[in-house]
Amino acid sequence: MTILPPDPDLNALRLELGRMRAEHGWSYDELASRSGLARRTVIEIEQGRTVGTLKTWHALAHALNTPLDELFATLCHEHELPGASDSADS
Repeated sequence: MTILPPDPDLNALRLELGRMRAEHGWSYDELASRSGLARRTVIEIEQGRTVGTLKTWHALAHALNTPLDELFATLCHEHELPGASDSADS
């Protein structure tokens, strides 16, 4: 039997991006400028119209000065992180 992982919480990821942008006090333009992305790309990701590429999220994480793995941890928002049960069993 194949057990599939839960769906990633893309909504939590986009909300975290918006929260972090607001925490810095940045407009869409400011985040776009700091990340090297187009303003439209930042808006579409934050509003959930597109997911973005790994390269895009890498640029956003650097602009926001946050580790990519911490940003992506929000994808597991309502479910256990992979490997979390392994450490509890040890």
